[in-house]
Amino acid sequence: MTKGPLQGSIEHALVIADVKKSEVRDFVVELEPWLASRVRDVAVRELAEFTVAQQELLEHGEEGLRPDLAIVLGGDGAMLAAVRAFRRTPVPTLGINFGRVGFLAATPVSHWRETLAGILAGEGLVEERMRLAFSIESAKGDVTRKGIAFNDAVVNRAAHQRMMTVSLAVGDTWVTDYRADGLIIATPSGSTAYSLSAGGPILLPSMAAMVVTPISPQGLASRPIVLEPETRLSVEIAYASGITTLVVDGQSYYPMEVGGRVVVERHPVSYPLLAMPELDPYRRLRERLGWAHTIGRTTS
Repeated sequence: MTKGPLQGSIEHALVIADVKKSEVRDFVVELEPWLASRVRDVAVRELAEFTVAQQELLEHGEEGLRPDLAIVLGGDGAMLAAVRAFRRTPVPTLGINFGRVGFLAATPVSHWRETLAGILAGEGLVEERMRLAFSIESAKGDVTRKGIAFNDAVVNRAAHQRMMTVSLAVGDTWVTDYRADGLIIATPSGSTAYSLSAGGPILLPSMAAMVVTPISPQGLASRPIVLEPETRLSVEIAYASGITTLVVDGQSYYPMEVGGRVVVERHPVSYPLLAMPELDPYRRLRERLGWAHTIGRTTS
């Protein structure tokens, strides 16, 4: 972790609110004047409208909004949408959790005042989150799509088709073929998302690594593996009985074909998420996964 924005350096704050949640709508009424009394400029945007408008600007080669601080009100889905909206020019982002889990939206709403006051005073920490760059290649070798993943890139079969076979290579070295329902390539941030539910390991968010996790593999020897961050890996569709899709961060979907492949490597620019020292990743794991009470201990 590194120190967050210096005291007095935050002049423009952007609040991105998932207003589908009634508690978020009520909270904005309290948050906006509190921020306005402490920073020069405060803008409030509804999550869906903001992400659509930002995407249109990016598609036209424009930068879009670039505040000194982005505050996301919602859950991890809202955080992923906001992070993807700033994918070209990342900004320091704080998530205030109104969801069920909150690995990315790490700040509980009950702690918002002390967390934001600390960040504005220069006491916050930046968690530099590793991202993935991916490209999809057709069976002919043409690149059909490029993009960035924050949590994961998942090669998936359709719901009612049989298992698929995917071939994993690291650099020019073939590793193995997986016969499974799909394959997850995750960042440390994504290790607590779909990869975790599929049996993958938990990586601390400050780490740099890739996790490859098969989804319901046929062979018991098919296990998740952790790869070095500078690895360039490729996943080729060797067999599929129907539609195959690359799903990025659970929010973007790209069709793939037999013989096609997705190439994944570390993106050169990390994404800065903000946190306070007392909300360390171990505490988050204890609280989000229910570890705090598993051996009769209590935590503050």
